[in-house]
Amino acid sequence: MSTGVETLEFQAEARQLLRLMVHSIYSNKDIFLRELISNASDALDKLRLESLVNKELRVDATDLHIALEVDKGLRTLTVRDNGIGMTRDEVVHLIGTIAKSGTAELLSKLKESQESAAPQDLIGQFGVGFYSCFMVADKVTLLTRHAGSSEATRWESDGEGTYTIETVEDAPYGTSVTVHLKPEDTEDQLFDYTSEWKIREIVKRYSDFIAWPIRMEVERPAPKSEEDTDSPESEPKTACVTETLNSMKALWARSRDEVDDSEYKEFYKHVSHDWNDPLETIRMKAEGAFEYEALLFIPSHAPFDLFMRDGKRGVQLYVKRVFIMDHCDALMPDYLRFIKGVVDAQDLSLNISREILQQDRQIQLIRRRLVKKVLSTVKEMMTANPDSYRTFWREFGRAVKEGLLSDFDNQRTILDLASFSSTADPDELVTLRQYVERMKDGQQDIYFMTGESRAMIENSPHMEAFRAKGYEVLLLTDPVDEMWVESVNEYEGKRLQSIAKGTVDLETEQEKKDTEVARELQRKDFAPLLAWLAAALADSVKEVRISSRLTTSPACLVSDEHDVTPTLEKLYRAMGQEVPQVKRILELNPTHPLVVRLREVHGAQQGKDSAGDDAGLAETAELLHGLALLAEGGELSDPARFTRLLSDRLAKTV
Repeated sequence: MSTGVETLEFQAEARQLLRLMVHSIYSNKDIFLRELISNASDALDKLRLESLVNKELRVDATDLHIALEVDKGLRTLTVRDNGIGMTRDEVVHLIGTIAKSGTAELLSKLKESQESAAPQDLIGQFGVGFYSCFMVADKVTLLTRHAGSSEATRWESDGEGTYTIETVEDAPYGTSVTVHLKPEDTEDQLFDYTSEWKIREIVKRYSDFIAWPIRMEVERPAPKSEEDTDSPESEPKTACVTETLNSMKALWARSRDEVDDSEYKEFYKHVSHDWNDPLETIRMKAEGAFEYEALLFIPSHAPFDLFMRDGKRGVQLYVKRVFIMDHCDALMPDYLRFIKGVVDAQDLSLNISREILQQDRQIQLIRRRLVKKVLSTVKEMMTANPDSYRTFWREFGRAVKEGLLSDFDNQRTILDLASFSSTADPDELVTLRQYVERMKDGQQDIYFMTGESRAMIENSPHMEAFRAKGYEVLLLTDPVDEMWVESVNEYEGKRLQSIAKGTVDLETEQEKKDTEVARELQRKDFAPLLAWLAAALADSVKEVRISSRLTTSPACLVSDEHDVTPTLEKLYRAMGQEVPQVKRILELNPTHPLVVRLREVHGAQQGKDSAGDDAGLAETAELLHGLALLAEGGELSDPARFTRLLSDRLAKTV
């Protein structure tokens, strides 16, 4: 019995994704079966856990399995499980729509990638493996009933923009997905997915480690009876038998000698829903007061939701081989949220909640050990496999640096494995240790500057003296850099010093002696101008002084040693935090023609009663401040006024 059939449209983004699937953006179509088996395995995990913690759930969990059923005549392949199943609303939500942020960006990348390498790198990030059925199917039918529910749901679509859905009765709990395969002579149907050998090959390659039996009914020669004859004319008798296609051995429980690299790669793809190989595999086993096994993976690329608030975090948690939780964030800090894998503990309760996990002492100890192992693995990668390390840091460095703000126990380790752009080489990153090893004689500080881009920092006036004297400067362009440099004071006894903060002294002792007299005269000559500028710009700056960091620009703005930087101010305001505006220091280049002329004009007007000349001088001071602000990529408080003042001055020079 069933209710009326309802026809619905896929969400716009889902339609685009289906169109890409139907027209086959992938060269390896075999993975559609891997994805369906993986989904079935997840459903079985959830049912077993629910049956253990919910005593009111009336289900038989003694023979949980996945069944593969083939009909050669109809050209169908069905993947059936007796797992948790889905409600009607879950079917619409999980299959009819892509309810994730970042969809538009993903689809844009997918379209671009059709003419480039490995578009599957992108689809795996999105976790929509079910759609891969449409690479090989003319039509897909799904029948599902949630355990504990009396009604089932049938869903069907040809992948062309709409799907039908209806409520039915008399269906077993669990889910079956029937793939109506394309005709054999279709050009892109390269393999026969109704043949036993092909199905066995796919299961062995991609799903051998699945913890549940994957069964298929096959034909085998029947045992001979006394009535059977050996006459050539007699046809051999066959019988249907059910065989289990996978070994069902948990990879993390097997010795290293029993598992080859390809099995680890396929297991990673199963737990992560990524279609790429992992960058690194990490195995751990602890015995003693508390026991656990862990099999962790570092992905080879960042997931699209790495920096999204609702992104999935954490590894899978098992207790004595029983699946407990899919994304256990209590086992991995947020800055390592990209780590995938499994942790199997021996002494936890089966019905432990997320809230209890956060406070559990054993979980906290496991977490600390996992973190240290991941960080030490990355550190080893730096020397053992530099190419892999560079890939890791390019993909995940921005996230890892968040640990400098939250994980003080491992702050030094994170500093050791971090690398940064610098002025030394535009194509290479440098570690802090490498920076310290090649510091100039007498250099006491590690110099850095934060900013929105490398180009903006390199063109900043603050760089002039450092470039002229050959000092290396770290170029920190990630938003998190603005924050962690405030909490990290030094590395190997060398202070981290922003070149845009405080005072800068790059002169040797001999240079100071040679220029001491000239500098003192210079300070006296400029003292009246500095005092006047400080008063004229009192609303914008806290001080005006002579600069030792400028060589070609007329002026620059610097922050006091402990002041919040303008970029950090902007970040706080973007997060909704009110931050009082911090006045900065205006530094002048005493050798620049504009500053020299300004001093001469100001000196000539001292003692004169000329309101017009004073107004013109004040406008020049305002322009000088605006130029310094623009030179570092800052924003003018009144762009229209600045433009008018500048235009007026330019008009007088034409």
